[in-house]
Amino acid sequence: MLNWMTPRIWHFFAFLCCVLLVSFAMYNQYMVYLSPCPLCVLQRVAFISMGVVALLAFIHNPGRTGQLVYAWMFTLGAVFGALVAGRHVWLQNLPPELVPECSPGLNYMLENWPVAEVVKTVLYGSGDCAEVLWTFLGMSMPMWTFVWFVGLSLVTLRVVYRRTARG
Repeated sequence: MLNWMTPRIWHFFAFLCCVLLVSFAMYNQYMVYLSPCPLCVLQRVAFISMGVVALLAFIHNPGRTGQLVYAWMFTLGAVFGALVAGRHVWLQNLPPELVPECSPGLNYMLENWPVAEVVKTVLYGSGDCAEVLWTFLGMSMPMWTFVWFVGLSLVTLRVVYRRTARG
């Protein structure tokens, strides 16, 4: 299926995917007025980090070892994003009586709380994270981001390992 795909072409495509996914999130925030919860923001950070790694890999166009390093850095960002998205999906599927209370906004927490407390609170989730405001084909936005994190990382590893195995 991807026999023609070189790691360099794939990294450019992965970069474009990340740009489009973050652009879609920004469109929903500023044009549709869907406010992102803290977990949504962390998922954006994961896509941005993956996009930066993919762009660097495309520009650098390294040899075999470098391709593997970039692929695993990309996958590390995807694993972080998938874990956050998985937590988000879990919160969205909790019964209403088990949903945690809403927390202050992320900006407020970053300005007034120690970083360790912000991270703990954000990863714990809040009531705003449990609210489903958008769906497509029956799946919420965190479900879709989970699919994208897993899909992009698996294809990245497939393309890079297939090419490095051939030499």
